[in-house]
Amino acid sequence: MSPVTVSPTAVPQARTAPVGAAEAAALADRLIPDAELRPESVDAVGKLPSFLSRMREAERACQAPYSELPHEVQDALVLRRIQQMVNTALLNPLWRERLAGAGVGGAPATYQDWQAVPLSDKDVQRDFFMDDRPGMVVPIAAGGFEIVASGGTSSGRPLETVYSLRELRDTYEVAGHFMGAYQLDRYLGGGTGPRWLYTTLADYQMWSSGTMVGGVLAQVPGINYIGAGPVTAPVLEHMFSYPGPKALMGITAGIAILGELGAGMSREAKESFRVALYGSGVLPQRKRAELQAVYPNLTILSYFAATQAETIGLQLRAESPVLAAVPGLHLVEIVDEQGRWVGEGEEGELVVTRLHAHEAPLLRLKLGDRMIRRPRLDGPGLRTGQFEFAGRTGDILHLNDSQYSASRAYDALREELRAVGVVDLDEAAHEIQFVNHRESRTITLLASVDDVPGLTYRTDAALGPYGLQRVFVHAMPRSLSLFNQGEANPVSVEKTGYRFLLKFVHRSSNEIERTSVGKVPLVRDRG
Repeated sequence: MSPVTVSPTAVPQARTAPVGAAEAAALADRLIPDAELRPESVDAVGKLPSFLSRMREAERACQAPYSELPHEVQDALVLRRIQQMVNTALLNPLWRERLAGAGVGGAPATYQDWQAVPLSDKDVQRDFFMDDRPGMVVPIAAGGFEIVASGGTSSGRPLETVYSLRELRDTYEVAGHFMGAYQLDRYLGGGTGPRWLYTTLADYQMWSSGTMVGGVLAQVPGINYIGAGPVTAPVLEHMFSYPGPKALMGITAGIAILGELGAGMSREAKESFRVALYGSGVLPQRKRAELQAVYPNLTILSYFAATQAETIGLQLRAESPVLAAVPGLHLVEIVDEQGRWVGEGEEGELVVTRLHAHEAPLLRLKLGDRMIRRPRLDGPGLRTGQFEFAGRTGDILHLNDSQYSASRAYDALREELRAVGVVDLDEAAHEIQFVNHRESRTITLLASVDDVPGLTYRTDAALGPYGLQRVFVHAMPRSLSLFNQGEANPVSVEKTGYRFLLKFVHRSSNEIERTSVGKVPLVRDRG
């Protein structure tokens, strides 16, 4: 029997009746039987059926797409899968030692037990999967793997990830079909002409971006895919001259520049651009307005990914910033400092476990992003977890011994400045960056704008010599989380001795620090 797949032009409604936890667990036990749950040897791991094959069996059993199965079924099958992953990892001496150090000697019986599995970070990833790659369960000499490297880190230290090629193809299919059915179809659907999906991500120097995201995009049903890489205005105009609606995925900076690159296009070409998908992070409101002024039919959505996980969350509708997980692709967790799940509406650190990774499992990897856990989608139709981007883990402003969220600090400062009629930074700024000079106790908010003299004069005239400092001390307490707002008030912020400066700079100013791929970190600390 052929697998159940999602139509590229319509999202079928699930036809399943309510399923109890016991029934769901029994189904999961049948799909991953005990003989597969506890592989006896490394050789046995390489012969295990793929997790995608088990997802397809679940679809057949329930007569519905996996993404629309009841949460009870999805939860039971994923729990069974992570039990299998822990048993597999225990075949490797390095993993066995790491898990034993956390008191984990066997597969978790429940998700509560799973939360005792230690969190991994990029140092663990580097130690386990680089050089001799001692963390691989099936050794690299067996063949059948792909190595990709991170291209967006600012540390300068190389970081590689190892993927099984057979399972990589599965993840591309799962994510690509999900994108088509639940995200892109409503914008590219209709009509009988060709539909286009481009990416301007780089695909060289072992970077994962163009290779892996391109692998997903090429699997979206019913589209024509072009891996363009970085483009010039003439190349973009040529691509947009093709008849039919178009979507384009790129890094945030690559999306932001499309308004400028496409200014000279024909009206027909501009109207054919329907969806811009920007990579991890935030696209400033100023850039959104510029893009939509050039491309009148454009919807701008977030495509949240990382080197270690090519599709983590997708924004399905422009009206909501919430990201939807791709069911069955990763186990996505939002955790506190102890690695325990936060409640709905609470903020924590993003942790992912790739579910399609027999040969090279990487358990509970921290990606360096902060997320807010949001309520699940529970049908009709799509059933999946949701979360909302809250900034990078390193996006913290340190005022002596206190820590403030830089993204929330910016939101508060923006509202304060807007309220006093000085400037709307969302409309004026192309890029923003906090620079914290700890020794001199000065925080400078750099904003790249078109009219540097005009905005500087207007700010000085409206606020005077002390007005900006008053804005700062009133805004900072609002950047604390709900549960920490009692830690600071304007008086205590003033007593830290910190001064606040707002400095307008020209576009592409060297004062704003950028990574090698053009990303602008929100915070930079200086001595």
